[in-house]
Amino acid sequence: MHIPDGFLDAKVWGSLSAVSAAAVVFSARAINKGVNKESDNEKRIPMMGVMAAFIFAAQMLNFPVAGGTSGHFMGGVLAAVLLGPFTGLLILTAVLIVQCFVFQDGGLTALGANIFNMGMIGSFAGYYLYLAAEKLLGKIVPKFGSAFLAGWLSIVLAASFCAIELAVSKTAPIGTALPAMAGVHALIGIGEGLITVAALAFIKKTRPDLLLLVKV
Repeated sequence: MHIPDGFLDAKVWGSLSAVSAAAVVFSARAINKGVNKESDNEKRIPMMGVMAAFIFAAQMLNFPVAGGTSGHFMGGVLAAVLLGPFTGLLILTAVLIVQCFVFQDGGLTALGANIFNMGMIGSFAGYYLYLAAEKLLGKIVPKFGSAFLAGWLSIVLAASFCAIELAVSKTAPIGTALPAMAGVHALIGIGEGLITVAALAFIKKTRPDLLLLVKV
């Protein structure tokens, strides 16, 4: 889902860069001020480092999907569930910056778009989808089912926004890009959901004190 250079026109990548930069600055200030109680625990900073390292490593591992395509873990929901969406965005931003500058995974001009798609959509949309699923389906779906659903939906949403951005940039028609991106990532999302659930289950078993912001 990392968009390379040359796939987005200047208006699209410029606008998304501005939005993403503003969101990152706002998130950093929100954490400093304790919005949503995201800065009230001494374990938060080391946990941020561990989570960033885990997501970075997990994103380097691709798993095969239908038609010879492959996908990788995004991690927005996992980071947001454990540390809150503001912190989740900062973690994903750090991971994407390293991938862009060190591994050339995603273009420099498209960095803002990639942060928007994977960081903002993954963390904020994924987190609030998780809360909505917990509220509406908590008594129906199995334990951690809400995390699986949010992980799956976050991937599909991020891929859909990516397709829309490509269409607005006239790189690919929306009728081709959206079904292709959403369809493939609907399969990739299964892996996202399973990894999210597995990580949360492992943390609950070994370090339940790290489940700071959400009841699972």
